[in-house]
Amino acid sequence: MADLQTPLRPKRKKDIADYLVKFRWILVIFIVLPISATIYFLNYLGELSSAMKSDKKREKEHEENLRKVVNRLKQRNPKKDGLVCTARKPYIAVGMRNVDYKRARHFAVDLSAFRNILCIDKERMVAKLEPLVNMGQITRVTVPMNLALSVVAEFDDLTVGGLINGYGIEGSSHIYGLFSDTIVALEVVLADGRVVRATKDNEYSDLFYAIPWSQGTIGLLVSAEIKLIPIKEYMKLTYKPARGNLKELAKAYADSFAPTNGDQSKVPDFVEGMIYSPTEAVLMTGVYASKVEAKKKGNVINNYGWWFKPWFYQYAKKTLKKGEFIEYIPTREYYHRHTRSLYWEGKLILPFGDQWWFRWLLGWVMPPKISLLKITQIEAIRNYYHDRHVIQDILIPLYKVGDALEFIHQEMEVYPLWLCPHRLFKLPVKTMIFPEPGFELHRRQGDTSYAQMFSDIGVYYAPGPVIRGEEFNGAEAVHRLEQWLIDNHGFQPQYSVSELSEKNFWRMFDGGLYEKCRLKYGAVGTFMSVYYKSKKGRKTEKEVQEAEEAVLEPAYAEEA
Repeated sequence: MADLQTPLRPKRKKDIADYLVKFRWILVIFIVLPISATIYFLNYLGELSSAMKSDKKREKEHEENLRKVVNRLKQRNPKKDGLVCTARKPYIAVGMRNVDYKRARHFAVDLSAFRNILCIDKERMVAKLEPLVNMGQITRVTVPMNLALSVVAEFDDLTVGGLINGYGIEGSSHIYGLFSDTIVALEVVLADGRVVRATKDNEYSDLFYAIPWSQGTIGLLVSAEIKLIPIKEYMKLTYKPARGNLKELAKAYADSFAPTNGDQSKVPDFVEGMIYSPTEAVLMTGVYASKVEAKKKGNVINNYGWWFKPWFYQYAKKTLKKGEFIEYIPTREYYHRHTRSLYWEGKLILPFGDQWWFRWLLGWVMPPKISLLKITQIEAIRNYYHDRHVIQDILIPLYKVGDALEFIHQEMEVYPLWLCPHRLFKLPVKTMIFPEPGFELHRRQGDTSYAQMFSDIGVYYAPGPVIRGEEFNGAEAVHRLEQWLIDNHGFQPQYSVSELSEKNFWRMFDGGLYEKCRLKYGAVGTFMSVYYKSKKGRKTEKEVQEAEEAVLEPAYAEEA
């Protein structure tokens, strides 16, 4: 690690934002948490009400709500009204990126009624879900049936629509790919009010492949059919410590789930890694286990769902002292293991939130809703999180994880880091994200003939320089990270704060199919472009008008 030097930085003088963030816990304790708990309870009552209805009744309501959406779209006057987007408030999004495009003039379409589980089809092994169904809601229904979505994102509040239009990943993605790879069919309302069902092999197959990562800029998603898989009652989880330099940690991580001999029988159902320092990590692999197996004499069961339990990332860190061990966690409790602490962001929001006394007294009202955290932050805090905080996921080829870890250390010094592998499939068409050309010829660790193994690196926390009170320019650090991703065939999920120019955005992503579908299905001049939605900063009236009058141009940038 001697060659891993971080730049020397001058000390930074504290300003009002530092103190607002430091004492933000007062607002969170007395306002955000009580309101969050109330919202969670009311949402739960709504779920119970929906569950009491028959599939036929829910489908009828779906059709009625769909007609309202179609009628609303037909009311739009392109010469007077703004670009179409949903009526959801800008702060209601799981992610710290500011949804600034809604602060400009726009034509709102209300999709708030689309929050029902329409059908669990056990014969087809498919769940038909409306876009506002969240992960907590679906697992409450499917897990008691010993069924689950192929990819269950960790946070309860993550919605089906967000995971399809944007990005979604979980510890099973090394088998099933990203959340969007588990789609069977999409129901979409197009710009002209037509309602179509897109699958990978019907007349709308181009739409099927273009919707993921498009951020709702081709059409309005109103339902999706998602693959289900059979599961068991428990997750048998193995915790293993790893030590060495960052490249050695990356190799140990790859070896934990991708055998070099290609023996697929040894591939676990779930994989996760957490790097706690430049020299230490904990690697976790899980396999589904029955209740009978879990309750055998000598096996340890960890009922992690109790509100007073230690935060998962801190509990897992004990492996570094304890050594390798195995335990059984109820499956649904394992799925949502990071929800209560928001990974480790909860430590910054509530510095004492991980203490035993707080967990016993108020752990049951955790976590605070991210939407409420955003709506209660003033401009100074908002800018603080942009400039002196990092919340990024990066997707890179597995064989480049070691290089990426070293780059992140040098630029940001953020720990812990989250590791989660995922397949990136070779598809019949080139989508916005895609494997490296010719990857199948190299057959690197984890790769197959039909998919390249990638990994997510989650970078969430205050950078080391900020913690030490040194100067840190978050915008410049993110910009350099984005350039590194472009140079190394990596991708940045669009929920993140981005510094990409439009030219570099289309160097990172492929826009061929996306722009073809935008033109074919009338989205240009009706829906915002994906770069326009993702772009950092408030949109001016001039930008709104230019977007409305957009003339299609190839979404390819010349190489810099």
